[in-house]
Amino acid sequence: MDNYWTAHIILGQFYVGGDQGKYNGQYSQAVLLAQRTGFHFQPIKNWMNGPLYYKGYYHLFYQYDPYAAVWGNIVWGHAVSTDMIHWRYLEEALVGSEWYDIYGCWSGSATLLDDGTPVILYTGWSNASAVIQSQTQNMAFPANASDPLLLKWVKSAHNPIATAPPGYNSSFFRDPTTGWQGPDGEWRILVGSNMGTGGNIGTALVYKSKDFQTWSFEHPLHEVPGTGMWECPDFYPVALSGSKLGLDTSVLGASQKHVLKISSNNLRHDYYSVGTYYFNNQTYEPDIKQLDTAIGLRYDYGNYYASKTFFDQHKGRRILLGWVNESDTAQEDIAKGWSSIQAIPRQIWLDSVTPTALLQLPIEEVKNLRSTKYEQTNVTLNPGSVFPAQGVQGVQLDIELTFALPDVPQNSTTEEFLGEEGPLECSKIGAGTKGAKYGPFGILVLATEDLQEQTAFFFYFTYSQKSGWLTLLCNDRSKSSVASNLDKSSYGTYLRVYPNDKSLVLRILVDHSVVETFGQWGRLAITSRVYPQYAIGNSAKVFLFNNGTEDVKARSLKIWSINTVNLTNF
Repeated sequence: MDNYWTAHIILGQFYVGGDQGKYNGQYSQAVLLAQRTGFHFQPIKNWMNGPLYYKGYYHLFYQYDPYAAVWGNIVWGHAVSTDMIHWRYLEEALVGSEWYDIYGCWSGSATLLDDGTPVILYTGWSNASAVIQSQTQNMAFPANASDPLLLKWVKSAHNPIATAPPGYNSSFFRDPTTGWQGPDGEWRILVGSNMGTGGNIGTALVYKSKDFQTWSFEHPLHEVPGTGMWECPDFYPVALSGSKLGLDTSVLGASQKHVLKISSNNLRHDYYSVGTYYFNNQTYEPDIKQLDTAIGLRYDYGNYYASKTFFDQHKGRRILLGWVNESDTAQEDIAKGWSSIQAIPRQIWLDSVTPTALLQLPIEEVKNLRSTKYEQTNVTLNPGSVFPAQGVQGVQLDIELTFALPDVPQNSTTEEFLGEEGPLECSKIGAGTKGAKYGPFGILVLATEDLQEQTAFFFYFTYSQKSGWLTLLCNDRSKSSVASNLDKSSYGTYLRVYPNDKSLVLRILVDHSVVETFGQWGRLAITSRVYPQYAIGNSAKVFLFNNGTEDVKARSLKIWSINTVNLTNF
């Protein structure tokens, strides 16, 4: 991930020590403390690359600046866990120390070699210029491969293993992927880049190696005009059967598809497509050209970026981890002393009904944090009504909500659902919008008793002669806080609702200042940052609502309080 975005968009998110100056912001200290999450991973302080499972531990490597409130000293933080929920901090894994990474160790990935040895690949900012980025690709090995904690890493004598090829800008050349091994026995990786006039063509460059030591440039795997720099590429196989079981990154066969994912430096979203990897000429083509990488589908239609998957060989699944930045100001982040979090790890697999799209849900381990349960069934919501979840309060919740599906025919054509019109449509509709037949109806979380503050997630049905009935899933943050100077824009898009579906289903994780929502068993995800001033602690309530002109029925509402995870040093 590049430093330009870090420095200019999330300025002030990496603070440790020094003179903060007097905080004259809009929050009390109690409110600032209430914004820190209770069961998501985040560093003890400051801001928060390549995950893997090794000798009984899940390893999380993450970009981290331990020194300053502005971008400048990016290192690789390191944490381990046995369940991807309870993390323990270790010492930093990589620090800029050589000419090829002296100005920072940026995003990368981890690969397990044939003998099981883990290898880190990462981008370094070299000493060619302290002003103009000169990005190199580098490698590190564990100092002691028998150490399950992988505490010490040694940089390769072959570094840099790759520099920008002729015709490419070394300032836009970063984020190597996990390696995969082809039928020819050679290893390959991708590096994100751009090309063309003004760098407007996004691309992922293929590098190959016989021994995972010395690497040579082949050519672009895929490119899409008009999409700009591709950051944090990811490339992996998924089973055509729709099985939730994941595949090792090197698997290649007729019973699978490949996913090409990138993080758009222009649009700040993570895009993917599903298609075919042509090994013989090292190219990739999406199955639906209109849904090509960087212009079609997104992992998440909220605040979610720089994501990375890995194959969890321990449980045979593919895991997605993503970064969630802040939506408040630098002043508040400095006052808090920390900024940004990791989303809850998600299991990801191919949708067997629409095999050009993915499904994703929180890993099952999250359910082990559940404690007190509330349950309500068969609640009829009349037009204009609000239904309180009596006795439910708090800011750490796991919610499962099922509505009866209104009696309208559903259009499940992928192309109709997933253009960029969806987010635009959600921005035009608020939770309080009235007059439509079906919707908005849904749920309010982190809400005060008087609803002065509320974060809404709702369904809204639209109809046109061209498309028939379509279903929007939206997140309205306009009343999420009485505070100003926040990003309160709406999130969401069209939801895949199939003709055989009988219900509308939401899974929602609430954790202080972040809400992760999953619609229709993982067909759509929305991650949202919110900063209530009053809906904190036990003042945060939950309500169902219906502002459509027809009754809707909530068949089931289940809410569990979630235990706090104490993140500690190992």
